[in-house]
Amino acid sequence: MKKLKVANIPGDGVGNEVVPAANKVLKTISDIHGGLTFDFTDFPYGCDYYLKHDAMMPADGLDRLTDFDAIFLGAIGNKALVPDHISLWGLLIKIRREFEQVINLRPAKVMNGVKSPLATPKDFDITIVRENSEGEYSSVGGRIFRDEDEIAIQNSIFSRKGSERAIRFGFELASKRNKHVTSATKSNGIVYSMPFWDEIFTGVAKDYKDIQIDSQHIDALSAFFVTHPEKFDVIVASNLFGDILSDLGAAIMGSVGIAPSANINVNGKYPSMFEPVHGSAPDIAGKGIANPIGQIWTAKMMLDHFGEEEIGRTLLEVIEDVTGDGFLTPDIGGKHATDEVTDEIIARLKKK
Repeated sequence: MKKLKVANIPGDGVGNEVVPAANKVLKTISDIHGGLTFDFTDFPYGCDYYLKHDAMMPADGLDRLTDFDAIFLGAIGNKALVPDHISLWGLLIKIRREFEQVINLRPAKVMNGVKSPLATPKDFDITIVRENSEGEYSSVGGRIFRDEDEIAIQNSIFSRKGSERAIRFGFELASKRNKHVTSATKSNGIVYSMPFWDEIFTGVAKDYKDIQIDSQHIDALSAFFVTHPEKFDVIVASNLFGDILSDLGAAIMGSVGIAPSANINVNGKYPSMFEPVHGSAPDIAGKGIANPIGQIWTAKMMLDHFGEEEIGRTLLEVIEDVTGDGFLTPDIGGKHATDEVTDEIIARLKKK
């Protein structure tokens, strides 16, 4: 019996609706599997916690999470209550950095029954491998002077170790997919970090002779996501570029509400964290119409991470069967509630 200890952090807004929905799906999978169980523990960290304690999590919050096999996160942020830079750096990014979750994985694909805004999506299936620990999102910099002379300095940090780790992860992933890797760069405009990234990409590629490679400037690559997304397989990108591309990937799927992601710790020292791409959506929180698919597809990525790829494939097939038959929430043109979509997924899993 494989028992996985999972720390639930529903967080803010719709996270409190979609995390329990995905937990129900995972419990169903456990019953079907027979050799896999989940031990869920809830943690109330988020903006409401901040209003009571002046912190997004307690001082020993990370210590409490360390011994779990995975962290299952819903959504963080409610700028009406807490400024975004406080909520994100106080919880989400803090966990990513302190737990050395150096890789961010974000897939995007055509989903049955979900209308893409693209006229001809052509069955694209992309996975973005985003460097998740440094790059443009470093905390190096500061502000000096005052008034009209005030200056903000933000330094990007690109290490050979961090860049190569992300790029190599992408090549390893591509070797199990369609054997094609595209590098997102901007070496014609960013004169130090991006040529450095390009050099590392070219060097790593020499170790994977059977994989086709391509390098595209981020502006052109963003355009190609709209015009020819079917040409891409695995994309390796810096922290900022990967963030932008993955949201664009969610958009061309049809809704950010269905997009999953995983923050991977590759050295085994700390748990990895799994979260949907969407935010807390305070405008629809509590209405029962939040799309649970992003969180449930994220659960599929967690299953893959723990070697349960067969049941993970089954789950994604069931999700697409459900969307293909019109069980859609309002954000993707349907009229079904969160619970209705979740219950339909569970019912079809039981028939597999």
